[in-house]
Amino acid sequence: MTRSRPQDEAASRAWTAYRRLRLLVDTEVARDLERDTGLSMADYDVLDAVVAMSDGEHCIRVHGLTARMNWTHSRLSRQLGRMERRGLITRQPCELDGRGDDVVLTEAGRQARAQAAPVHLASIHRHFTEALSTQQLEALAGIEQAVVRRRSAGGRSDGTTPPPSSEPS
Repeated sequence: MTRSRPQDEAASRAWTAYRRLRLLVDTEVARDLERDTGLSMADYDVLDAVVAMSDGEHCIRVHGLTARMNWTHSRLSRQLGRMERRGLITRQPCELDGRGDDVVLTEAGRQARAQAAPVHLASIHRHFTEALSTQQLEALAGIEQAVVRRRSAGGRSDGTTPPPSSEPS
């Protein structure tokens, strides 16, 4: 499918706006979080993901965290190492099945996340949601859903699905 020149220009402006907005908001939220809690954005993201995944019925393994956070294994492993050295998390044998290590928040990690959550939410509000109308927020959520649906379906920009990979797994 070929785009017209106005569509190409609109797409370029939208992409530039998305990148600028993402960098601006991420920078401001990270700055507030670091200043007010001493946590990096990466620290908070990991703590938040572990809390979200904690149900007491499943072990929280690095593999599961990488999938949830959409991070590479090496990035997450390095981050977990830094957080473990600072006493925010620990890795323990999983008591549920004994097959691997469970990523567990320490008491310091739980307290850090609990103290950081309201700071994080207030910063998001101040630097992002406060500036937008309900309609704009709903439009943005709809855009995210459309992109995720296409990615989940394996679709391409031309609306087709790529052929299965011929490479051995």
